[in-house]
Amino acid sequence: MFPLFYRFIPNFLKIFSGRNLLFHLSAIILTFVIVTTDFDWKYFLYFHHSTVQHLLFPAVWIGFFVPVLVPVILLLLGLLLKNFLIRNIGWALGQAAFTGWLVASCYKAFTGRPGPRFHGHDALLDTSRVFRFGFWRGGIFWGWPSSHTTVACAMAFTLFFMFRGNKRIRYLMPLYALFIGAGVSMSIHWFSDFVAGAIFGFVIGSVVGKSFSFRKEKWAAQKREV
Repeated sequence: MFPLFYRFIPNFLKIFSGRNLLFHLSAIILTFVIVTTDFDWKYFLYFHHSTVQHLLFPAVWIGFFVPVLVPVILLLLGLLLKNFLIRNIGWALGQAAFTGWLVASCYKAFTGRPGPRFHGHDALLDTSRVFRFGFWRGGIFWGWPSSHTTVACAMAFTLFFMFRGNKRIRYLMPLYALFIGAGVSMSIHWFSDFVAGAIFGFVIGSVVGKSFSFRKEKWAAQKREV
């Protein structure tokens, strides 16, 4: 099977089964609390046109390009060096990014939440409580949860679970995910979009990371047998 889709269906089903369902429920409950307490709106006003918002805004573009470029670069490098381990990381990150985008898009298609208007004459119009439940009432680009955060956390925690013994990865990857999530939560998304995306991304990363760790172990076992 094409490595990008290695155990894809079992992995996808696992994301929505067992104890992982509790994470989905927690994301929904936390969103409800954050929205109904007006924390989303207060958070937006606090950082609107702030120095922090301007400093973290590049996260919007970094979070868009990294999920595409990094897996491709790793795959090309792995092919050039004929290195299975590098290719395995590339495929794992590719599946994490794709799955993160797919999960976030599925939720967005049914929640239809508009993002904050962070510029223009109506930037101070409070739409933080607006959800258009149904199907395709708000598209899949903006909305709940944040795709940027879901994908960033999915990739970060995929590496986290693949290299649990590596202290640098254990600390740097969550920091990268936090940078992306915090950056978009101050501009194109509400804070609750970021929180939900982080939870979904963690679940995806744990499933995909463990799956590709098993693929690496299987490859290592076959090498020993040869």
